[in-house]
Amino acid sequence: MLAFALPPKGPENTELVARRLHESTEGDGISETVTVEWNGRPLHVGVIDMPLRDVYYNPATHRIRAQRDHDPDLARGLKSDPWSVESQEYLDRLLRGKPASPDETDPDFEALLDSLRSVDQQEPGLMTHEGILVNGNTRAAALRRLGRTSIRVGVLPRSFTWDDINAVELTLQLRPDKRRDYSYINRLIAMEEQEEMGREAADIARDFHIQLKTFRQERWILGVIRDMIERSATPEGAQLGLSDFEGHQENLKELHRTYEKVRASSQEQAERVKENRIAAIILDFAKTKTRVIGEDFQGDYLEESLPTLFEGAGSGGESPAGISIPGLSVAVAPPSDPVIRARAVTDQILQARATWSSRNVPDAVREAAQREITEARKGMRRALDAAERDDRLRKVRQTTAERLDDARASIDQSVSDLVQALGSQSLDEASFDSALLRVRSSLAKLARQASRGVSTRGEGVSWLIKASED
Repeated sequence: MLAFALPPKGPENTELVARRLHESTEGDGISETVTVEWNGRPLHVGVIDMPLRDVYYNPATHRIRAQRDHDPDLARGLKSDPWSVESQEYLDRLLRGKPASPDETDPDFEALLDSLRSVDQQEPGLMTHEGILVNGNTRAAALRRLGRTSIRVGVLPRSFTWDDINAVELTLQLRPDKRRDYSYINRLIAMEEQEEMGREAADIARDFHIQLKTFRQERWILGVIRDMIERSATPEGAQLGLSDFEGHQENLKELHRTYEKVRASSQEQAERVKENRIAAIILDFAKTKTRVIGEDFQGDYLEESLPTLFEGAGSGGESPAGISIPGLSVAVAPPSDPVIRARAVTDQILQARATWSSRNVPDAVREAAQREITEARKGMRRALDAAERDDRLRKVRQTTAERLDDARASIDQSVSDLVQALGSQSLDEASFDSALLRVRSSLAKLARQASRGVSTRGEGVSWLIKASED
């Protein structure tokens, strides 16, 4: 749970807030309040107008928690002094940016600007007595962008701690009438923090309006992401960040489903599939592509398509003590050589991607990493295309037999229908005869194709060909 010292204007803001709250209650009109949920009960707090120049963006907000490390230098400044002009400008930039690409303005932010241009602020934000925004950070950024000078905010009790602030923010976000969702990774972080506070998984799942099994899936996914980030670190200081995994939600969920399915029969095969899919995800392949990566993908396709990366990717040196399972405090036996090789290749791709994305490495190093990613992506595409092609062929073979089974079932049903029609003397004999001729024509076509393409003729194929000749 993040916590920070109070901002430099804290005492001045506390005095201003106290004065304005007093004026709102002592005036002739009805004072405005806003209701928030606190410890399972409603809490009514007074609303005031606060000068925008005096409020602070909340450095602990879950709205941009995953994006904080987007710029490593500014992230360090944000951690050491979140109230400085530079840090507050960095937060302003992150609040305006896309979750997956913070340097680009989020269309949702543009929509908020358009709304505030035509209709003034409808709902108050929420802040502490010291001027730290708990709810309404993005609205404050938009109002500043529009040149407004004040923001309407409800004021939390002075006794609130950082734990209280984070809890209130999360409660507001999870209301059914929330205006804008947290990004996927920021939701994962919020769940993680709730669990670290000692809350039961079932309670957290209920608060996030998801099933318990979904909560466990999300915790596993965040564990995998943190593992990838750690493994992406390079000697030059490059490293992937949480925001690099925004946009991969469905791919990561598919990864978990496949991992659990394969793990039921083999932990090692599950680890190999996980590593191969992680590599494909980092190379930006869609879920429709990565789902063909199964137990045999590495040996049948990937090693042949990425020979350079797999060369020297053996176990060399000491093997790891065991495989840790993300989201669980357990480990299994040390991995086999194919798993070690898979991890080594994935590490190369992770580190190349981190280097390519880094702002703090020489251009020549970045360009070399970009070439490595390009070549890895070409090789992965070749492997995926080959796997897809073989998968299609397998499905075609299976579909041919399945269609014949469907036809057989229809004929069996026709036997029953024929018996009933004969019994009731309602058979349309001309239509029945025409249908039989069409069946004969179709069987003849099937026989011709089978005689040309089936190399080993079983009893069924032999019967079909002979029947069509008769």
